[in-house]
Amino acid sequence: MAQLKHFSERQISNFKFQISILKFPNCLILKLNNCLIVVPLHMEEKILILDFGSQYTQLIARNVRELNVFCEIYPFNNIPAIDSSIKGIILSGSPYSVRSEDAPKIDVAKIANGLPVLGVCYGAQMVASENGGEVMPSKTREYGRANLSSIDLNDPLFSGFELDTQVWMSHSDTISQIPESAKNISSTSNVKNAAFRYDKLNFWGIQFHPEVTHTILGKQLLQNFVVGICGCKQDWTPAHFIDMTVADIKNKVGNDNVVMGLSGGVDSSVAATIISKAIGKNLYCIFVDNGLLRKNEFEEVLESYKELGLNVKGVDSKEKFYTALKGISDPEQKRKTIGRVFIEVFDEEAHKIPNVKWLGQGTIYPDVIESKSVKGPSATIKSHHNVGGLPEEMELKVLEPINTLFKDEVRKVGKELQIPSAILGRHPFPGPGLAIRILGDLTPEKIRITQEVDAIFIHGLKNDGLYDKVWQAGAILLPVQSVGVMGDERTYENAVCLRAVQSTDGMTADWVHLPYEFLAKTSNQIINQVKGINRVVYDISSKPPATIEWE
Repeated sequence: MAQLKHFSERQISNFKFQISILKFPNCLILKLNNCLIVVPLHMEEKILILDFGSQYTQLIARNVRELNVFCEIYPFNNIPAIDSSIKGIILSGSPYSVRSEDAPKIDVAKIANGLPVLGVCYGAQMVASENGGEVMPSKTREYGRANLSSIDLNDPLFSGFELDTQVWMSHSDTISQIPESAKNISSTSNVKNAAFRYDKLNFWGIQFHPEVTHTILGKQLLQNFVVGICGCKQDWTPAHFIDMTVADIKNKVGNDNVVMGLSGGVDSSVAATIISKAIGKNLYCIFVDNGLLRKNEFEEVLESYKELGLNVKGVDSKEKFYTALKGISDPEQKRKTIGRVFIEVFDEEAHKIPNVKWLGQGTIYPDVIESKSVKGPSATIKSHHNVGGLPEEMELKVLEPINTLFKDEVRKVGKELQIPSAILGRHPFPGPGLAIRILGDLTPEKIRITQEVDAIFIHGLKNDGLYDKVWQAGAILLPVQSVGVMGDERTYENAVCLRAVQSTDGMTADWVHLPYEFLAKTSNQIINQVKGINRVVYDISSKPPATIEWE
């Protein structure tokens, strides 16, 4: 029988002869002559969040991540294998009632197998109901702000809390009776069992939401659970993420070439920089000018990529896109046409690169969550959020280095990589570009007008110190002409709408109250400097019910 020995990774690197390697989830086993060498692999410790459909689930994850602890969201009906990297589990809230016949249920004891578990709202109610407790419709209002009138300050979940701490309730059911042998650890004036501890399952349940800002010490509670109870080290930092990801890419890709389409935006730029850090010139980036970018954006973005040392090829395909889009007015048809032509251009350029085995993409975590949500992939995603799949004959493996990051985390990683603030702070820009900001059909003249208006608006925001206070801004060319007077002449020209919104993730947005003086100055500049415009309006619609883009 082969002799089994343990060596460090540094010792392994000193071997000068051929060895065979077998890779397993937790270790590498290297066969050297008649000796098996076991090299343990570092496993990223994490918290597992099980989603029961709550609108707040992503907020839980964001709060845990801000504690420098890695976490992942999975739907309750698609739970991954529980390995030694998982230090604890959080059960989310839900729009369901545990009393409903179709209420989602899981066997916490079987899944957690002794790991610490925190149940938030529905998660707490489900565990109480499934273990001999009782959940009933609330007799009093249990929505909004509440104060903890009693707290077991000796319980580790409430370390650092004080009586009367404000929390946020949001439920129509209440836990009227906790399981036998469970212990009540907090109440409010209306909610007897605001929190309980059930040692039989190593479980803590709370009926309030620690992930929302209205719960004053919500992040403290999550830290108490994640760090104090689960023992997570808080070492998941941007620098750590970069080191781990670069090493992973080197291991996956080897000497293969990777091709990636760049947009000039934050996500693709950060993803490309990480891949480049791992494999250098083996990354080939393609930046396509579809003629629908902002004014001078093609040249400016290419210049900024040079500063990053990326291997980028700019492809001027304006005329190809313009020809394909001629006469098309339907928004969805415009998106599909742009996606199709992009794929054709990208495919043609990619085939010029030798030994390409991988396709790099700037997918981020909200996209991943959407694809594996409780209800399955959303049917409401607009097609312009993704360019679309590449031709099957390319047969490329996908490389998504930042698909575990939220948008704000992408920017933090980008800052660690010293990516210029002009890229990191750039407003989101739709994939089809100005095509969906020009209502109706597209012509080179309409594109010119929109680019000129947009440039005045964006430069004005930057010059007046307003750009970083706005999440997204742009100009929409309306299919409307109006009467105006310039000098002594009557005009009949185009109207343009300015749009500026505040948001965190684009799911909801509110219009920005830009100063009247700024709007007056900008309107005057546009009408005086852009031939073809004689009227400027400002969009004061929020999302919902309106969307950020008009098409």
